Amino acid sequence: QVQLVESGGGLVQPGGSLRLSCAASVSIFRLYAMEWYRQGPGNQRELVARITTTGTLNYANFVKGRFTISRDNAKNTVYLQMNSLKPEDTAVYYCKATLRGEEYWGKGTMVTVSS
Repeated sequence: QVQLVESGGGLVQPGGSLRLSCAASVSIFRLYAMEWYRQGPGNQRELVARITTTGTLNYANFVKGRFTISRDNAKNTVYLQMNSLKPEDTAVYYCKATLRGEEYWGKGTMVTVSS
């Protein structure tokens, strides 16, 4: 069983930055593809960014150029650096780990972008 714990959310003004972290309780973290999703008020959960085991990156169009996903396999942690935040980025952000078709989700961290 893989446990994922997100942190780093909070209230930030438009144009501000936050860095989210997702710590995984698994010794073979490097073998998991990691993703960040978000679910805004009244919206479906949507993919934000993905980083594979080999470091390939993918981003949703709505965050390209503003968000950066990265991972530190030595710390079993994946990060999401979010810059130039907009009110529409307000959501609960979740991380997901995938290995051989098995998926694990964290409980999420809330990000609120408001003045």
